[in-house]
Amino acid sequence: GNVAFNNISMRYNPSAPLVLRNVTLGVPAGTTLGIVGRTGSGKSSLLLTLFRIVEIEGGGSIEIDGVDIRSVDLKSLRQSLAIIPQDPTLFQGDIAYNLDATGASSEADMWEALEAASPTLANQFRRGDGLRTAVSEGGNNLSSGQRQLICLARALLRKSKILVLDEATSSVDSETDREVQETIRREFVNKGVTVMTVAHRLDTVLGYDKIAVLGAGSVVEYGTPSELLKNPNGELRMLVEADRRNKARGSKQVGASTPVTSEQKTKVSV
Repeated sequence: GNVAFNNISMRYNPSAPLVLRNVTLGVPAGTTLGIVGRTGSGKSSLLLTLFRIVEIEGGGSIEIDGVDIRSVDLKSLRQSLAIIPQDPTLFQGDIAYNLDATGASSEADMWEALEAASPTLANQFRRGDGLRTAVSEGGNNLSSGQRQLICLARALLRKSKILVLDEATSSVDSETDREVQETIRREFVNKGVTVMTVAHRLDTVLGYDKIAVLGAGSVVEYGTPSELLKNPNGELRMLVEADRRNKARGSKQVGASTPVTSEQKTKVSV
């Protein structure tokens, strides 16, 4: 799945300011791309344009394998993409319904996807009511880690050539994060799927093929992680160093009262 953003701009309504400004970005098929930047830089907005949740302004285009996505009906476009969002969407019903609401997948395929996503989670369901295990509205009867792993299994069932992750592991524990990352490498990256990740944890994407750093709605840096990190005044270098300082400060202040950052406030309000 080759993805090309060609000089795209976007605003959320006609009277609002631009949140993306003349973004041009090529993602060759099979590439892993990390999208990073400070809060409000336009990272998640870029993904919204790919799914046509918000339309871009005239003049630019987004193409998948050379086809302008505006020439494809919305249902077909969105079915061709797999996404694991920050807050997984689950519905009242059972596990089978949440894996494939269309009912097109066989139970064998569903179990295969669950096993690939997390053998531990699959075994938990097997010991209970299996694919008929009840799910409450929003998946409130499941942990955040379980919800995210079900969403990962759903993405596996899509067998898409393009996988999009929007800060997918920012709210799960480190063990679930590790499990998700291992599955993504094994089931998507190693099989040539194009992976685009908006990253909250920078460590998640420092091993990717390419990184795009966004700032104020524009691409301010693009290249391999090693190339970008060599620049002492580069945006990625500054983000990584700030991230490490925050982690070090946090470890020193365990049990202490820590001021809420603007980023944390944003996360809470989303």
